[in-house]
Amino acid sequence: MSTHFISLIIILLLTIFFLTGNARPPFACDPSDGSTSKLPFCRVSLSIQDRTKDLIGRLTLQEKIRLIVNNAIAVPRLGIKGYEWWSEALHGVSNTGPGVKFGGVFPGATSFPQVITTAASYNASLWEQIGRVVSDEARAMYNGGVSGLTYWSPNVNIFRDPRWGRGQETPGEDPALSGRYAASYVRGLQSITNGNRLKVAACCKHFTAYDLDNWRGVDRFHFNAVVTKQDLEDTYNVPFRDCVIEGKVASVMCSYNKVNGKPTCADPDLLRNTIRGQWHLDGYIVSDCDSVGVLYDQQHYTRTPEDAAADTIKAGLDLDCGPFLAIHTEAAINQGKMSEADVNGALTNLVVVQMRLGMFDGEPSKQPYGYLGPRHVCTSAHQQLAQEAARQGIVLLVNKAKTLPLSISGHHTIAVIGPNSDATNTMIGNYAGVPCAYTSPLKGIGRYANTIYQSGCNGVACNDNQQFVAAEGATKQADATVLVMGLDQSIEAEARDRVSLLLPGHQEELIARTARASKGPVILILMSGGPIDVTFAKNNPKIGAILWVGYPGQAGGAAIADILFGKANPGGKLPNTWYPQSYLNNLRMTEMGLRADPTRGYPGRTYRFYKGPVVFPFGHGLSYTTFTHTLAQAPTTISMQSLSNIVQVQNSTILTSNGLSMSHIDCDALSFDVHIDVENTGDMDGAQTVLVYSTAPASRRWAPVKQLVGFEKVHVAAKGKQRVKVEIDLCKHMTIVDKFGTRRIYLGEHNLHIGEEEVMHKVSIQVGLGTSINP
Repeated sequence: MSTHFISLIIILLLTIFFLTGNARPPFACDPSDGSTSKLPFCRVSLSIQDRTKDLIGRLTLQEKIRLIVNNAIAVPRLGIKGYEWWSEALHGVSNTGPGVKFGGVFPGATSFPQVITTAASYNASLWEQIGRVVSDEARAMYNGGVSGLTYWSPNVNIFRDPRWGRGQETPGEDPALSGRYAASYVRGLQSITNGNRLKVAACCKHFTAYDLDNWRGVDRFHFNAVVTKQDLEDTYNVPFRDCVIEGKVASVMCSYNKVNGKPTCADPDLLRNTIRGQWHLDGYIVSDCDSVGVLYDQQHYTRTPEDAAADTIKAGLDLDCGPFLAIHTEAAINQGKMSEADVNGALTNLVVVQMRLGMFDGEPSKQPYGYLGPRHVCTSAHQQLAQEAARQGIVLLVNKAKTLPLSISGHHTIAVIGPNSDATNTMIGNYAGVPCAYTSPLKGIGRYANTIYQSGCNGVACNDNQQFVAAEGATKQADATVLVMGLDQSIEAEARDRVSLLLPGHQEELIARTARASKGPVILILMSGGPIDVTFAKNNPKIGAILWVGYPGQAGGAAIADILFGKANPGGKLPNTWYPQSYLNNLRMTEMGLRADPTRGYPGRTYRFYKGPVVFPFGHGLSYTTFTHTLAQAPTTISMQSLSNIVQVQNSTILTSNGLSMSHIDCDALSFDVHIDVENTGDMDGAQTVLVYSTAPASRRWAPVKQLVGFEKVHVAAKGKQRVKVEIDLCKHMTIVDKFGTRRIYLGEHNLHIGEEEVMHKVSIQVGLGTSINP
């Protein structure tokens, strides 16, 4: 009998062992536990609210307190096992948190591209599809007893400053893009079914204005983000609002930093009033890990630890990632700083989510997702989706004289040079798990051509140039040179912000020397989360093409090769602005303001408010084919009916400078569609992302230079045409936030910019006797 056959039998036996439920202890309310399975909280015929009330009523105060921390205790007398709330699934099931264990029949999970790369696809259906695959694998592992069902993902903070080490985890700098990503990915992860049941519970983090980790001695634990109501409303809070309202996320995580002097995890205005009050979160609020301890021990926000426990729970916090609440809550109650009812409220929000997940429904194999097991993890289809996601996220920044795609027949030998050429772990970025397999750029290119490999540097720090001569020699022997450069987690990461936008060490020198020595075309590939100033490469006539691949996931090398050789046509677009190094001159990372202030030389942040020079603009991305856009249908006039009779009073609190407050408008009737014909005028099939921006009426204070109001991705065959519909929510996307944090729709002529500014359409917004949208 062959070794391979024996291995197959072992795997089959392990799978059968897993499916029978004998590979792990029984779950809560399992029928095998006759003493507890018949208790009311185990009866699925009752409402979740009644079951939750029954369960909490059976717990002692000490048990309750130990259930509002991430490593919740077991309650054996009720058949409840211990539960670890902390698991991660940023771009695949991850073992970053303690809730997931790889090994045995679950050696790994599909590792998709880092979020910043996936966001560059601008493909909302892809984001949701990835979420569904990740939750399939998560459920399979839960059924096997090696993971939980509560995943503290996605990260939807705004990528405000290009130096932020965690910007790679986010969908980029634009609130509309980030909000749509949040809602789409969460919908896929949670896959809510009838009865409000959850497949897994997602969590949008870190609320709010969290975008600094460790910069020049300022760390996230001590940072006080001074943010205006205006910037909170129109930028920082937008992705979280969309995540809760549209994505119906089951959890929100508060952040380490203070906002305007208050730790976010102890701010009732942010937690109780905004997340739960205004947005109606149906779920729980969790602290970032140890942040309750941080606000007492490091920020010295409260006088005693009991005050910290009371302040956070009463502010709306339900779960502490860390031991602080387990240690100090009972004393806070005994001292009269809070009540047991406050603990009951927090625990109710937690147990309801667990009930929605089916965690008190007994054996999971008899539940809707009970069929998922080891054979549903790292499937061929999942790994192909990871490769396709990487393809869609790769951005072609420069393509001089059609350097790309390379020809298989004309480019037999490729020199592959650079510290990221044979990257594996680098490709998956942070908050990743154990991938199913790796395909490095070197390995991927090797599937198309012969390769000559030289790293050129010992790592991306590239601190010496001793290997440059060998790299130059390789380029002289090749038909084309591919330089795989950029960053990794040693340069940008959690707790590590950058101080420069330039390539590290001697990378620029390596690029220049190998380009000069090359006898064939030179392609520069940049692997990074944040933007890089590669002006020198743009201006180098020997460098024919530049690709940004982000951190492209486990199949990144295969996707890169597919793009290089034209098996796939690049269609990604940048989700953030690439600034020159000079942008950082005297720009403190701690300045949170978004709008430019010329009086003090403040340049502003993101494409919405910055008007200076860029290396590559937000939304930039080329294709191997060409597209044209033609406006097919869009309204020219939108008439709004005010919900107040005093709207005509120019100086009223409702109508200020011709700006109508959203609170006095029937926003439900103010969405409209823009229909655009996209024609592929080239010779290659390709996907085009149609970006629609708006600019407000002239001379409006506080208005962005322009802002993204809608986007859709469409695949168009060569010489073909497709009509795409972009839905625009007037109240959500075409409003301007005033300095008091009030959203207003300004009357007058708004401009819609479609595509690369080639089509502009004017929409007049006015007040009338009724609501109407006229062509």
